[in-house]
Amino acid sequence: MKGVMSGLRAWLAQRGTAVTMLVLLLLFLARLMQDSFPTYEAWRAWINDPLVSIMVALFFGALLLHSWIGLRNIILDYVDPTPLRLLAHFLVVVVYSAIGFWVIRILLR
Repeated sequence: MKGVMSGLRAWLAQRGTAVTMLVLLLLFLARLMQDSFPTYEAWRAWINDPLVSIMVALFFGALLLHSWIGLRNIILDYVDPTPLRLLAHFLVVVVYSAIGFWVIRILLR
């Protein structure tokens, strides 16, 4: 079976998302070490910056894709009956979609 995200493509995508998350995490940590936020309002003003919001959305998008690939591989390897496998995939997609919409909702507020 030749899928969109199988074999080398899935491996490369997972490594790419890991590198993306690492770079973004290091940028966030550098910013936090440079200037701590004494109040919630100061932190919120920083998060509301469009560039920072885009970086946060990119981080969570990479996180969701990274974990989806890992869970997909686990489901494919260890869940044998096809209907159960499809149900597991469906549940993961529903939960991850909800998390993605929740992150976007938080960032757009």
